[in-house]
Amino acid sequence: MTRVLIASDSFKGSATSVEVADYIATGAHQADPTIQVTTVPIADGGEGTVTSVLTAVGGKIQNEAVMGPLGNNVIAHWGMIDEETAIIEVAEAAGLNLAKGDLDPLLTTTYGVGQLIHSALNHGASKIYIGLGGSATNDGGVGMAQALGAHFYDATNQELPLGGFGLLQLDHVDLCGMDSRLAETTIIGLTDVGNPLTGPQGASAIFGPQKGADTEKVHLLDSGLGHLNQVLKQHQRLDCAEVAGSGAAGGTGFGILVFLGGHLESGIDQIIQLTQLDDQISKVDLVITGEGQIDGQSLMGKAPIGVTRLAKKHGLPVILIAGSIGENIRTVYDAGVDLVLSSTVSPMSVDQAIHNVRPLLTQAGYTAMKSFNLNHMLRQESSLSK
Repeated sequence: MTRVLIASDSFKGSATSVEVADYIATGAHQADPTIQVTTVPIADGGEGTVTSVLTAVGGKIQNEAVMGPLGNNVIAHWGMIDEETAIIEVAEAAGLNLAKGDLDPLLTTTYGVGQLIHSALNHGASKIYIGLGGSATNDGGVGMAQALGAHFYDATNQELPLGGFGLLQLDHVDLCGMDSRLAETTIIGLTDVGNPLTGPQGASAIFGPQKGADTEKVHLLDSGLGHLNQVLKQHQRLDCAEVAGSGAAGGTGFGILVFLGGHLESGIDQIIQLTQLDDQISKVDLVITGEGQIDGQSLMGKAPIGVTRLAKKHGLPVILIAGSIGENIRTVYDAGVDLVLSSTVSPMSVDQAIHNVRPLLTQAGYTAMKSFNLNHMLRQESSLSK
């Protein structure tokens, strides 16, 4: 009996990591009803991180009314993994999905993220994981800090307005009123990017356009983050702008470092530990992973590559299923993947692919299993002929 592990990220906009694994598993069972399938939904710090971890290891989901990225109230989901460990996502309180049709990173805020952290502290958390993907913000984590008691003033001693634009008026900072429990709490930011806070590879330049920023706004946002760093260097002797990942989630990575005293880790590496994926992989014969879009240009931090590297430690074959395959796919193979399959096998629009995600992934799971069995059969024939 072949033992198969399916550990896929979500296909953003169409299926959660739990759904992706279920659809692929259905197809794999259709191809070979004798297989034993284990599913472990994964994420790299972006949307779906909370669900992935709690599905894998248990824990309690929490629902919290917080301020959304545009100042409106939203219901955000987070979780307690155990009595002392919480996991939250920036995307739940300040995500792109919460600001559709009204994107403006000059105005969006991470205030709701701070409210989630406060709630986690109230639930007794002494360790908090924060997923840093899918944000609609570019405020350097200032809103997050404001929700936790920090104050940011202009030259007239007025509190700055929420959003990235206000950073240009920053004159001085008062962090003395921040929640005292933070000093006794381990804060870990989970990121799949290594971008610095500012500059051509920084938060504003690289991620600003997808949040609604044109060239002029990108310049304003980058200047605002740079000014924030300068003020903190002058008044607080803090300088974390060049730390890899400080530009994650519009500079929220920077905010975790300077305001919360936290640190940043590879999202997929931490998720692998939290979900005990190494132990699961050690018991199977084939690993199937996946993601909505894969290419050879930006492998760092991608969930399927983290899964692949872990599988290769155990000498296991890996099949990667993607909704869209980009350029330079050879780099993906060089990272250890044995076969890359696209779930879209005929010309179709993005909307069509999203609408048909279930049958497309089921078919991809079927093809993946047939491919593995064919390879296994050929190897057996080759061995017998020697």
